Amino acid sequence: MASKDGDGAQTGTVLVVEDSRALRGLLASYLSDEYGLAVVGVGTLAETQAQLAWNPERFFCAVLDLNLPDAPNGGVVDVVQNHGIPAIVLTGFMDPGVREAMLAKRVLDYFIKRNLSDIEQVAHTIGRLWRNRQIKVMVVDDSRSFRACVQSLLDGHRYQILAAASGQEALDLLADHPDTSLVITDVNMPGMSGLELIETIRRQYRREDLAVIGMSDASKPGLSALLLKTGANDFIAKPFQVEELLCRVNQNTDMMDYVRRLREAATCDFLTGLLNRRQLLDVGEKLHANARRGHFLLGIGMVDADYFKRINDQYGHLVGDEALKVIASTLHTTLRTSDVVGRYGGEEFVCMAVLQSESDADRVFERACAAVAKIGFSNAGREIPLTVSIGFTTELGTSLHQMIECADSAVYQAKAGGRNRVVRWSAVDAGR
Repeated sequence: MASKDGDGAQTGTVLVVEDSRALRGLLASYLSDEYGLAVVGVGTLAETQAQLAWNPERFFCAVLDLNLPDAPNGGVVDVVQNHGIPAIVLTGFMDPGVREAMLAKRVLDYFIKRNLSDIEQVAHTIGRLWRNRQIKVMVVDDSRSFRACVQSLLDGHRYQILAAASGQEALDLLADHPDTSLVITDVNMPGMSGLELIETIRRQYRREDLAVIGMSDASKPGLSALLLKTGANDFIAKPFQVEELLCRVNQNTDMMDYVRRLREAATCDFLTGLLNRRQLLDVGEKLHANARRGHFLLGIGMVDADYFKRINDQYGHLVGDEALKVIASTLHTTLRTSDVVGRYGGEEFVCMAVLQSESDADRVFERACAAVAKIGFSNAGREIPLTVSIGFTTELGTSLHQMIECADSAVYQAKAGGRNRVVRWSAVDAGR
């Protein structure tokens, strides 16, 4: 489950007020399974007030049925929002009057209860709110009141907000916060215009690394096209509907998240989270080339899990997968920040160590071997010992591939020598 932030912010708990027990259970299941969020579910206004009387700060948002048995006209919305808890509304119907009332109450969103897909969308919205706490959005406009208005809207959706009154101030903030995901900028500003700001941003950030939404008067012909050609990802006209702004912000931050996930899928092993074989070899080629230029010494270690087939046969492949994950995690945390580790295939990992001296390699790989042997891994109350055999070399040879082959040969020696040990390969010992 999501836990309490170190700064005392709300925990990952959602208050669900809905008189249908089945709907509450379904939403709780989605939130728990998909997003790791806890749910406190109640069915009446009285039960809601009882929950709020005890530690309301634990709720980071609430889902509220607009018509409860003891509050048929949306009275629960005011009660919850008075505690500073952002609210999402569920209703059996929607007409212009209800919509305007919800917008006036500044609810985060509203959904009509029609089918399962609507409940999934509610869960997705809540998951996004929880994720938004890690996303930085910058608002750039020379109007203080406009900046405050947009900031207030996005604050409710849990985004981290940065505000700048000019293009240059925005660039200074970006230098301090390079992990910003989205910039929303007005076009017409004194000094550096929004177009100039976007051009400057695009010299450093690609569209898939930092999204930009340009804003200006819709009456200016061709401006939206000019903004997109200049480098904006999107355009919104002033004045705008609140829902349109939030929709565009969410779409652009979602796209940044999708790109990040695609990059991770392309470079990381799906099971262990380490570099996959392709990315590992790409990084290794660069390290090997730099080592051949004399920039540093390089050690390549092949790490092979001992008796792994026995674990799969006795306990099943799911337990075997868990064993691989815990070995991978141990290697990652034990190795130094300058070292690289990835999954080579099956139960094999490759570690690439940047060294200051030849003796560093022995210490690095001995420490990794010992750390795995100390893992307390068990299944159904039965202890399952985990060890690895490691073969390594510091002799560069003619290629990275040759270094890996030599390290692999040393692994066979470690296996033959009894496993759970480290063996250094050398050309002298190999009779070369």
